Amino acid sequence: MSTGKRRDAFGAYHFTVEFDGVRDSFFRSCSGLKSEAEVQELAEGGVNDTTHKLIGRTKFPNIVLKQGFSGPELWKAREQFLEAGSGGAIKRISGIITQLGPNDTNRKWKFERGWICKWEGPDFDASKNETSVETIEIAHEGLTYLG
Repeated sequence: MSTGKRRDAFGAYHFTVEFDGVRDSFFRSCSGLKSEAEVQELAEGGVNDTTHKLIGRTKFPNIVLKQGFSGPELWKAREQFLEAGSGGAIKRISGIITQLGPNDTNRKWKFERGWICKWEGPDFDASKNETSVETIEIAHEGLTYLG
């Protein structure tokens, strides 16, 4: 980066989600873009001031997507996984989450070998004036930063 050049931060509110080749759902929030390696501590005999910290397995938490409830599309997608799991092979999905930034820039993350492990319907409360929200969680086996 050159001196005096300003880098604008990306807004957390401007993103798209595409999975299974479809980008027709508009989500109000997306979380779970994380990667964490387990830390394995190893004590070495005769070394009493510290332990060695080794790299263990890498974990990827579920991606959580929320949107205004407007129809049965996400419920049907979840049902496909339930039906496939009771006798057939589960069809895994991949997807790309794109954060849109200033001046036509973007950043992308790709998740792989995912499946919808949870669907949560809207909460109903007659005393509130809110939009109905549905939530899905996608369990997956890898997250790659595409730039």
